Amino acid sequence: MAVNAYIKLVPSSAKQTITTEEVKELFYYYKDITGKTGDQINWQYNDTAFPYEINETAEGKGKWFYLKSNHERYKLILIGVDTETIIDEDSTEREQAYVQVTLPEPSTFGDKGKANEFCKFLAKKLQGELHLFNDRVMYFNPRK
Repeated sequence: MAVNAYIKLVPSSAKQTITTEEVKELFYYYKDITGKTGDQINWQYNDTAFPYEINETAEGKGKWFYLKSNHERYKLILIGVDTETIIDEDSTEREQAYVQVTLPEPSTFGDKGKANEFCKFLAKKLQGELHLFNDRVMYFNPRK
């Protein structure tokens, strides 16, 4: 059974909307900085830190993409963006964007570890509210 984690862009987040292209850019940035870490310690850390290829299908264009790995410990992670209608405490409705990270059936424990790592990275960069796979919430947004 698939499990999901969400990075919700709340009103105090750095951004209020996000696209799949922006999420991909964050993954490319993650890949770049981990590669630089590997250069500093003289080790091919990039292949270990991000053992995936970013792929997108025609039907998922603009809505979702997936990370696929040929490594034996990793298989597949799905990433999507969408919006939901939220009713605030003062009974006003607003649209809230979120990034959904899904571990489908063939995913491994390695994928879950990497997905948790990626979720925390994305939530920090977007200053969002992270709803983890185990239903716990981590707040990376400025709070009052």
